[in-house]
Amino acid sequence: MVSATVNVARYTALFSGVVYGWYHRRQLQADHEVQKQNHAVHERKKLISEAKDAWKKKLEAPKDSGVVTDPEDPRFDLEKLVAKWEAESA
Repeated sequence: MVSATVNVARYTALFSGVVYGWYHRRQLQADHEVQKQNHAVHERKKLISEAKDAWKKKLEAPKDSGVVTDPEDPRFDLEKLVAKWEAESA
């Protein structure tokens, strides 16, 4: 038969393990939430930076000369396209 001291030690160890597990999981969950929030902020900053760069490129892009480059378009004019290419290469 098991003595009362052994039973007390067993249940104390079991209770201590459960309390430690609960506390440790809480700490891990809190760290995960902070990390998730930091990742979301970083991702937003990255997207904003990419959008700003795209906006700058759009503003710096040369203006369209109105030359249609699609040969299927009825407004397509090969002479204008060749003239545009010559002007760009010069």
